Amino acid sequence: MVETPQSGGFYVCLLAFSLVTVLNSVEAKTHFHKWEVKYAYKSPDCYKKLAVTINGDSPGPTIYARQGDTIVVEVNNTLVTENVAIHWHGIRQRGTPWSDGTEGVIQCPIMPGADTFIYRFIVDKAGTYLYHAHYGMQLTAGLYGFIIVSVPDGVSQPFVYNHDKTIILKDWYHASTYEQATGLSSIPFGWVGEPQSLLINGRGRFNCSLVDSALCNATNPECSPYSLSVVAGLTYRLRIGSLASLSALSFEIENHSMTVVEADGNYVEPFETKNLYINSGETYSVLVTANQEATRNYWITTNVVGRKPSTPTGLAIWNYSPVPHDLTPPTDPTTGPLWNDTASQLSQSRALKAHHDYVQTPPNSERLIVLLNTQNLIDGRTRWSLNNRSLTFPATPYLIALKEGFTDAFDQKPPPDSYDREHYDIYSVADNVNATASNAIYRIGFNTTVDIVLQNANTMTKDTSETHPWHMHGHDFWVLGFGDGKSPFNPLNDTKRLNVVDPILKNTVPLYPYGWTALRFRADNPGVWIFHCHIEPHLFLGMGIVFEAGIEKVGELPKSIMGCGETKRLISP
Repeated sequence: MVETPQSGGFYVCLLAFSLVTVLNSVEAKTHFHKWEVKYAYKSPDCYKKLAVTINGDSPGPTIYARQGDTIVVEVNNTLVTENVAIHWHGIRQRGTPWSDGTEGVIQCPIMPGADTFIYRFIVDKAGTYLYHAHYGMQLTAGLYGFIIVSVPDGVSQPFVYNHDKTIILKDWYHASTYEQATGLSSIPFGWVGEPQSLLINGRGRFNCSLVDSALCNATNPECSPYSLSVVAGLTYRLRIGSLASLSALSFEIENHSMTVVEADGNYVEPFETKNLYINSGETYSVLVTANQEATRNYWITTNVVGRKPSTPTGLAIWNYSPVPHDLTPPTDPTTGPLWNDTASQLSQSRALKAHHDYVQTPPNSERLIVLLNTQNLIDGRTRWSLNNRSLTFPATPYLIALKEGFTDAFDQKPPPDSYDREHYDIYSVADNVNATASNAIYRIGFNTTVDIVLQNANTMTKDTSETHPWHMHGHDFWVLGFGDGKSPFNPLNDTKRLNVVDPILKNTVPLYPYGWTALRFRADNPGVWIFHCHIEPHLFLGMGIVFEAGIEKVGELPKSIMGCGETKRLISP
């Protein structure tokens, strides 16, 4: 697994991609957006609560651009008491690592009370991407949306369709993020629980009879089901993204099949499915032909999987025009697959293969990092940890500390590359007496190829292991394989099972109960990047790592990302 790279094909493909990018940049445009982040009362599932919005909307506005275009977003934080940072999920930020939007990693937060920050970056690859808050738990509070990057003029895609539509999925809580964060940080531990509703394009339906009627209005048009109008015989590209805070989801259109063609901005060898599994942070494009009886409407449904659900099915309508768009389908909504059918979810993950014109995988790697995913108690508080280290963020963001030489800003001792495989039982509740909080980071040689194996284990609850969607900033990675949970990863035996022929490139990948997930990436993007579980309360509890590569190649940092920790003296007059 860890040998000298022989990746000539990779460089040829990378060079070809770079040339295409340069040629297309001749006609590149700059898109300007002006956003006010503010509180607003919203009723997406009929229950009225305070949400964090963009210009009063949640989900926020969709950003549209072409490959090679520049995006400029001026963010004005008018929240009264909360900082803000916005991550452009799936955008690799080549040449602009300071625009990745991760507070504590690359920037100081945008302060409340009308502080303004400008993000500027190039969208260098066509595909379906997301944006969301990356401060505290503001994603849970409603700050999220889509980024849609189309191919350059004259460039064809390996599939055809008539119309392009977007569907963003979200789980929704009635408790504020302040209440949730307080519970997660307390002794005794207070878990966030299951969401009250599932939203499709920002709309859901909560049973108002369960709460004070003054807060819940079932006739509010804000919570009427989203309706997607189609014309019989036409084929639709549905760009589906999930920014759930907790839940893995299934997605289904009654009586219609879907052909998967894109995942996280990368083309896949097409395959057909009736049900699409999607984890937080993932995006897919599916082709759906409107080929059913066109005299009625059909249900679009989403359901919780991976956790025993108590949240009702999320509903929308697949509307055959000219049937009235709000006409309820005559059937019962589909209930989705069994929530604990992990084998079916694993089967979909393994079915994702790279399209035939994919960027070749480096055949070998130069470093192996095995990360044991555990739940721990640290000083009596519940935390999530990797190799028994729970991530904390320093007062001075890593990017600035490393670039400016603030060596005392965080722990300089590197975290471990593995754990004690011989003595750790992943199927038992471990004591984990050596668990600790740490802000140390991984230093990775620039342009080296790295394998990461995520190994799942039991939580502090007996016979419980959870699904974790893992997202990497600044890079796509090749997904080399999955373990089925029957045995822990063994470098000697399992390396032979890895797919280095046609693995899919992604930026987010699930880790299944007791299983392992192997990925490979090339550390060719200078900067400091976080790799973390995309479940909001899990990241809040420390489930992530930070790595650096090529910091010496990063250009001069803009003063706008400074203002906290030791960076204050860099901007003092």
